[in-house]
Amino acid sequence: MTTGAGELVRRLAENAETVCRRYLSNGRREGCYWLVGDARNTPGRSLYVRLSGGPEGRGAAGKWTDAQSGDHGDLLDLIASACGHHRLGETLAEARRFLSLPDTSLPLRGPQRNLPAGPAVPTPSSERARRLWAASRPLSDDPVATYLRERGLRSVASGAAVRHHPNCFYRPSDLDHAATDRAWPAMVAAVTDLGGRVTGVQRTWLARDGLGKAPVATPRRAMGMLLGNGIRFGEAGAVMAAGEGIETMLSLREILPTMPMIAALSAAHLAALLFPPVLRRLYVACDADAAGHSALRRLAERGAQAAIEVIALHPCLDDFNSDLIRLGAPSLAAALAGQLRSEDAGYFLSQAA
Repeated sequence: MTTGAGELVRRLAENAETVCRRYLSNGRREGCYWLVGDARNTPGRSLYVRLSGGPEGRGAAGKWTDAQSGDHGDLLDLIASACGHHRLGETLAEARRFLSLPDTSLPLRGPQRNLPAGPAVPTPSSERARRLWAASRPLSDDPVATYLRERGLRSVASGAAVRHHPNCFYRPSDLDHAATDRAWPAMVAAVTDLGGRVTGVQRTWLARDGLGKAPVATPRRAMGMLLGNGIRFGEAGAVMAAGEGIETMLSLREILPTMPMIAALSAAHLAALLFPPVLRRLYVACDADAAGHSALRRLAERGAQAAIEVIALHPCLDDFNSDLIRLGAPSLAAALAGQLRSEDAGYFLSQAA
């Protein structure tokens, strides 16, 4: 890249969320990332853009990865793809227009005077996530407990990774009705790193009686540092399971209550999950879509490099929670027995109550 292009990349990264809202309008913010289907602005969740971070390296703001294709780059690359550019000059001119900069090369050094100030750099939301987690309550006779029971999920222990917030703030989106309530009961799940530190949360807003999700446009939202981390059930071990959704992993935990499990919240985050040092075999609960298959391939590639065996687990119906509810625990256990390594089937299935 030219020096001018490098300066544009830096300025775009300082306004990463605004860039995403302009050029990736079919996506949405989740925690410290913008999620969308791909660099052409297709709806979905395979591509994730980091909205905050340091100026350089893998954790830099503006860096993005497509978990399905493996492509990655910076915000200039995204603008080029979203606009269908074929020459770098077109993309540089578009970036300068977006930033309201003169259509000339940017100065190499010295203060930048008479240039409009961009939006503030998004601040990390991990601290807000920790405050929300601390304000949430262990499960008892509440809407979260009702919601989980209705999904056939009864093995969530008090004080575990899932809590209840009786009146969790909901910010309506453009898709919500103008009269949408601003607070609902919520299932709050802690996202933690390998050391057990809370780095984020996922909120699932629920109906006030717990019989289903709240009538809002986006009943699930996450915030905080999610990449590489996850919602953990049980202590890390040599054999573990991982997947996208909380309900998916809790359904498996009904059958395999002593197997440690992680919910990564999306295919993109599942593909980037950090492996605990003790891990030697990872079962992956696969969603039956392109993003899920891509996450499995990426995990298998990374696992091979780390001497970790990666094995897919496939539901009989559309997902493991449907298997649990509609087929029943004995049928789900039988289906899993045929997919687990024989030694794991013998051990973990024998631990079920």
